[in-house]
Amino acid sequence: MKKVTLLLLLIFASLRLSAQESKRPEINVSGFVDVYYGFDFNRPFTNERPDFLFNHSRHNEVNLNLGLIQMNLEGANYRGGLGLMVGTFPQYNMAAEQPLLQNVFEAYAGVALDQERKLWIDAGIFASHIGFESAISAENFTLTRSLLAENSPYFLSGAKLTYTPNTRWEFEVGVFNGWQRIQRPDGNTTPAFGSRITHTPSEKLTLNWSTFVGNDFPTEERRMRYFNNLYGIFQLSNRLDLILGFDFGFQEAAAENVAAERNMDTWIAPVGILRMELNERWAVALRGEYYQDKEGVIIESISPDGIRATGASFTLDRMITKNILFRMEARQLYNASPIFEQNNQLVRNNTHIIGSLAITIP
Repeated sequence: MKKVTLLLLLIFASLRLSAQESKRPEINVSGFVDVYYGFDFNRPFTNERPDFLFNHSRHNEVNLNLGLIQMNLEGANYRGGLGLMVGTFPQYNMAAEQPLLQNVFEAYAGVALDQERKLWIDAGIFASHIGFESAISAENFTLTRSLLAENSPYFLSGAKLTYTPNTRWEFEVGVFNGWQRIQRPDGNTTPAFGSRITHTPSEKLTLNWSTFVGNDFPTEERRMRYFNNLYGIFQLSNRLDLILGFDFGFQEAAAENVAAERNMDTWIAPVGILRMELNERWAVALRGEYYQDKEGVIIESISPDGIRATGASFTLDRMITKNILFRMEARQLYNASPIFEQNNQLVRNNTHIIGSLAITIP
């Protein structure tokens, strides 16, 4: 964290010098509010949804999933962003961070390294380069996030280089403090690394490959993690869009499992989402997904068989105005072994219905 702080100070110093030599920067302030009510038919006693779901996670109560205010600065050869958030999303997703940092959505600064602004270095806390779904629900095809998105990093902290040679290609490499961590775990002295390649051959097709490599344990218990995220976004027609995504990862097994001749723990997660705009006001989306993590690398399970979950959902959108979106979603999850709580028992099924009113400002 000290290295990131030093890098931020150097960048801000260069921003000050640049500001004296260039035109006045543009400052944009925006906001987002997502209020929801969800009903879990398993009626969990604690009113909390399964702990591997971080969005819209409260049962049978009206609540705030995400309230966000952002300020973005754009200069001739520098940029920066600061975002602060409240709601049940940061409550659950940021629980492992220091209290002072649990409400930080983003805080970064960046400098262009060439006159054409094609090569940038950014440092701080920023949105993850992994995945096609944002923490801002109104930007996604579905109201809730997919299982693979909920269980891969929402954010990363560190420094990254981004190169955009033209409108068709974008490349990114970075060094980070860990798998969705602002600061490294106690006893961890190893940095993590990541990369992204995005290819947009036409307005109707986007292809992406993102990676993460790092150790998320104390150094003496080092267990390297190797992760890949692949997805394609296809515009099938003017009103029909399709996303196909696939996560797969490997992590070095714990010592007791290595002794049992299992050197790597693995997990996979495919997903498909089809969205159709019925007209300017209405849209629907269908999602099918699967998540397999038998060894509990990402999702710790009370079942000895781990997670082998299949999911399906249907989302209905009503665009009230340009900035106000009402959504309803029904979602069914099924796991191969009982993991969901219902009437003080464990069951295989979980059904949830949720409604959301989201306002984007401006």
